[in-house]
Amino acid sequence: MGPLKQNLKQKKSAGISARPPGRKKSKKPSMQSVHRKNGVKMKLNQDELLEIFQGLKILLTTYEKYFFSKINLEGRYDLWSFKEVEIAGRKRKEVYFAGLIIQSSYVGFYFMPVYADTELKRVFNNELLSLLKGKSCFHIRKLTPEIKKQIKDALKTGFDLYKKRNWV
Repeated sequence: MGPLKQNLKQKKSAGISARPPGRKKSKKPSMQSVHRKNGVKMKLNQDELLEIFQGLKILLTTYEKYFFSKINLEGRYDLWSFKEVEIAGRKRKEVYFAGLIIQSSYVGFYFMPVYADTELKRVFNNELLSLLKGKSCFHIRKLTPEIKKQIKDALKTGFDLYKKRNWV
């Protein structure tokens, strides 16, 4: 045992904390999502996350006649275009369109058309934009009719963009 570990062990046995004063021990993250409604904490369980996932999956499956799914599981779903295209000077055999995955505290909605045209963000309303984390991932913790409609509209706009660019 090195001198540093031995010193910490001696302090611990003497009741002296190695942690600086005022700093509390961090808690492990919960496997359930916690969000607030009217100031009250609400936890999402797996059934609630699955309900959000299924509500979004219905929107995506309307595009299955144009795209193909590589992964279609209970908690994960995606849509791809299998067409040889050239994007930014690089030849591609497939293009990702959109996908869903149940994470521990939210359902991730991945929407790739925003990479193809960053101006697409302008069509998102504030409710949907507030859920955007990064460039193309939305963290959905509650599927309201407004959010559902905005995602439906975004999918249509993204599909129209892919069609215009002959990627579908």
